[in-house]
Amino acid sequence: MDALLGRVLDAHGGLDGWRNRTTFTARITYGGPFWEFKGHPGLAGTTLVEASLQDERIRHRDEVTGQEFVFDRATDSLTVTDRSGAVLEKLEHPRSTFAGYTPETPWSLAQIAYFRGYATWHYLVEPYLFTWSGVEAHEVEPWTEGDETLRVLRVTFPASLHTHNATQLYYYDDAGLLRRMDYAPDVNGSTPVAHYIREHQVVDGVPVPSRRHIQLRNDDGTPDTSWTPITVDLTDIALR
Repeated sequence: MDALLGRVLDAHGGLDGWRNRTTFTARITYGGPFWEFKGHPGLAGTTLVEASLQDERIRHRDEVTGQEFVFDRATDSLTVTDRSGAVLEKLEHPRSTFAGYTPETPWSLAQIAYFRGYATWHYLVEPYLFTWSGVEAHEVEPWTEGDETLRVLRVTFPASLHTHNATQLYYYDDAGLLRRMDYAPDVNGSTPVAHYIREHQVVDGVPVPSRRHIQLRNDDGTPDTSWTPITVDLTDIALR
């Protein structure tokens, strides 16, 4: 195992602790103008989220409407249901539906639910996910931002996992806590993103990123701080 990854796992409760858990639950509030820009302003709000820690599956339930979004990698599908359980939309092989899309392309409800589903699942299962079969993680050159130097983990995911893009960068401080992520979502025209962790909550000995600001990334790697397209805030976090 890469030495930095080992340090990070130790800081997050150890590998065995993750292997012995099955579920991550939280109340998550999504904000920012991104949801309206993609045609779904109602998705800015709070949902109850349940994510599997041992396979790529996640459920969102809107607190107001009762609508549910379920993404399941095993069936490669995204399903939207109403409060009664009736299916409103379903996408088979959802990733393929974004072919040829640009950052300006609006999304269907099922498409934006898929984006939210796979992205959030990744955020909740990292860094444990980096130890899964087919995932490669190696330390690369450090990054200096302001007066702080962060260690950087370069992670490449297999095609079998749904993720923003195949190779992403993760920035850690001296305590082994995640401070930033870099990626470029394939589904959104590969727009470069700098994703910042602003706060952590310690839950059952695990520091969980609980406040996230997602910004565009300039060509030189610096963030565009003029606006924040997406925010993600977690409360009522539980690991089981």
